[in-house]
Amino acid sequence: MNVREVPQDITYYEGKKRACWALNDEGKYVIVPSSGWEVEAVVNGLAVEEMAASLEATRQAVLAGVKSPLCYYMELRQMTPEILGKTARVAAFRVRRHFRPDVFSKLGPSVLDRYARALAVTLDELKTVPQT
Repeated sequence: MNVREVPQDITYYEGKKRACWALNDEGKYVIVPSSGWEVEAVVNGLAVEEMAASLEATRQAVLAGVKSPLCYYMELRQMTPEILGKTARVAAFRVRRHFRPDVFSKLGPSVLDRYARALAVTLDELKTVPQT
């Protein structure tokens, strides 16, 4: 994309601009500020809606007793079991195992504390999910 072709359609970023790479007249890549474009806004909106629907499905699964609250908070923070495991110093296979409510309910305070710190929630929050 050429510097003059960088989209400036909308102010998706609330008056701020984001950096885009584009070719200048000399054929070199340079950073060009962009206020966004309509296609980007649509795609980002769809992605946010999909993530919200997935999070709601996980919340419902926790309320139904199919998954543990750990799964909900991991998804809320947009983490994977591998990322959460590294952050909380718990093996990824154990993180997946802790998605089971019966296993999660038996976790000790030290493991729960590591999860709470990694997910930036309190211990009480970690043990439940929001009702709405």
